[in-house]
Amino acid sequence: MSSHREAPEISKDPVADSSDLYAFVSPDNPETLTIIANYIPLESPDGGPNFYEFGTDVLYAINIDNDGDGEADISYLFEFQSETTNLDTFLYNTGPISSLTDPNWNRRQTYTVTEIKQDGQMTVLGAGLPCPPCNIGPLSTPNYESALADPAIKTLSNGMTVFAGQRAEGFYVDLGSIFELGVLRPFAADHILSNLLPTMAGINATKALNVHSIAIQLPIDHITRHKRMPTNPARSRSSVSGRRPHGRRRRCSPRPRRPTGPRSTPGPGCRCRASGTPSSTRWSSRCRRRTSGTTKRRNPTSSSPST
Repeated sequence: MSSHREAPEISKDPVADSSDLYAFVSPDNPETLTIIANYIPLESPDGGPNFYEFGTDVLYAINIDNDGDGEADISYLFEFQSETTNLDTFLYNTGPISSLTDPNWNRRQTYTVTEIKQDGQMTVLGAGLPCPPCNIGPLSTPNYESALADPAIKTLSNGMTVFAGQRAEGFYVDLGSIFELGVLRPFAADHILSNLLPTMAGINATKALNVHSIAIQLPIDHITRHKRMPTNPARSRSSVSGRRPHGRRRRCSPRPRRPTGPRSTPGPGCRCRASGTPSSTRWSSRCRRRTSGTTKRRNPTSSSPST
């Protein structure tokens, strides 16, 4: 499911604006499911000096329903924290960033992942997990994939693998023609305004743009109804569905809060309430085994060309 700035209100709040949601059996490990939720649509690669980052006051969540009732049975919450390490400069970095702990990198983000089960049990699976920097260019972020992006992929205590950071936009869409009165370029001759636009191939408007992705890969038998790897993809127990709600985190009370389950998505250990309307985007995926295929992770587009 894709949505790039279509909703009028959320388009004013890009850090909470979800663009695409993908779910598929992992080609590199068919016993796991990969879920990718993208936010901050249409990022310009040269959007400095304040480069893009997740919202620290946004509660991001991936909810999974495994019994078909439309209610979350498992939720994964993502809460981000930002740190400015050098208060004497407004710059994102003051030299090449060669690692996730490089002192040249001034604006860093980390995050916490919390799992909430249907009975309300909350487990912090990881804290202080690093996001990689934005891909600024070959001078500021050399060896981006091997030195910065790959080290930000972390395996958590429940066997889940996570990544949160900037990625290249992978959704092909001709936004320029879709919202130009719907005159799709390949079919312009059939439009009532055919004399105003020549017939031509579509243009990928997101080709050189980025997004911020939250990606998880987790064992399928961890999220299915009966906690087993399905053998028959046609059965209802082999299907899971989910959504990616989000909300603004309000000021927390220091008093502990009793967990209420994944239908309300509080931050761990505080009396937070999520405000705002959850995204209505939903996904479904059949957990069938696959033995071939590859998944290619795309580098985010940098603001300057490689040499």
